[in-house]
Amino acid sequence: MAGGVPLDPDAVAFLTAAGITDATITLAIDTLVKDLKSYGIWTKMKAIYPFVGGTATTHKFNLKNPVDSDAAFRLVFSGGITHSSTGLISNGTNGFYTTKFNTSINGSQNNQSLGIYVRTNLDGFSSSLDFGNEFAVGPLLHIYTKVNIGLGQQFASRLNDATYQGQSNLDSRGFYAISRTSSVDYLKQIDTSISTISQASTGLANAEILGFKNSTIYTPREQAFAFIGDGLINTELSNYYTAVQAFQTTLGRQV
Repeated sequence: MAGGVPLDPDAVAFLTAAGITDATITLAIDTLVKDLKSYGIWTKMKAIYPFVGGTATTHKFNLKNPVDSDAAFRLVFSGGITHSSTGLISNGTNGFYTTKFNTSINGSQNNQSLGIYVRTNLDGFSSSLDFGNEFAVGPLLHIYTKVNIGLGQQFASRLNDATYQGQSNLDSRGFYAISRTSSVDYLKQIDTSISTISQASTGLANAEILGFKNSTIYTPREQAFAFIGDGLINTELSNYYTAVQAFQTTLGRQV
């Protein structure tokens, strides 16, 4: 129960798996699950990482399917990562995580979304990936919240295509998402701002989605939420930001 209201069963399953009993986190998770369900987003998600509880053990679980297995897309951490109540961050030297979500096996070329919530404002180099497939030739799925690709610091992305799409971005903090429901274009979001990118999809990468890592470059920006799902339309992306921002506010770690 939270304030006399029964907890959502999916929230209970996650809290139980992670061993979390804290009242504030319980309220935040329960409200998040209920909000995502009311917005029609929950059923479209493959993985949701709320990064609560402050430890590697609690941070690894997928809210959508909180089973400790590769098939459930629970996270596997490698190298130096600091876990805390505000999220997790790479040491910038060798720290990263894998979701075990392989785009070519688990994804869909024209029905895909990816998102992340970042709490650190940090300039990026040419390969400072936050979330997605490692750099390779061909179609990829990834988010660079603030990266220098030759035109200054930009929010750069690819969504099952081989061409970077960037927009000027002076602050890497906030909620970022990309979503494709079409073969000819996709949506790109920073907080409440959503734009349409005219870029056709060309395929799916045979690669897992990682956090913090691109080849030998590791990105030390703190993450407080991440997700992988089916494609979301404009209204759903807007509602997703509202739900996640409320979630972070309840936890006192909003940006």
